[in-house]
Amino acid sequence: MSDLPFLAGYPEHLLAQVRELIAADALGELLRKRHGEARHAIQSDKALHAYVMDLKARYMKNAPPLAGVSYDGTIGLTHNALGLQTSTSRVQGARLKAKAHIRIATLFQKAPEPFLRMIAVHELAHLKEKAHDKAFYQLCCHMEPHYHQLEFDLRLYLTQLALGEPSPTG
Repeated sequence: MSDLPFLAGYPEHLLAQVRELIAADALGELLRKRHGEARHAIQSDKALHAYVMDLKARYMKNAPPLAGVSYDGTIGLTHNALGLQTSTSRVQGARLKAKAHIRIATLFQKAPEPFLRMIAVHELAHLKEKAHDKAFYQLCCHMEPHYHQLEFDLRLYLTQLALGEPSPTG
């Protein structure tokens, strides 16, 4: 097993740089410089719902409607998921009604806001693209141009948390 499980699949030269940052106790400082220290204000399910719906209205007007958005304390690193987009379908008369719901791990309540935006964009993209393929990542980058950098930085953040170091947002 890798000493950096959240960074599996990245090139060895990047992993070496991360190991150097960890050894120098500089990983948290790097994340604070990039994403700030202030905790975001999106703490309630109501605020999260408004935040995600604003992103959806801005970038995905023609996507299927969302029935709900909420923080979920039952998902997280132990389930290998940080967010889930679920759909339920049922028959109403001669029509099939589908409802989508986005659940985001509660660890994002304490994470820097750019990480919350990245996971919200990721789950919104699943409304249109189910698989993690080229079209999916193009849609993510359309909504968040720095998507790939934020995903990498989120992996650094998760590594920092797994090492037991304090969160950049305190």
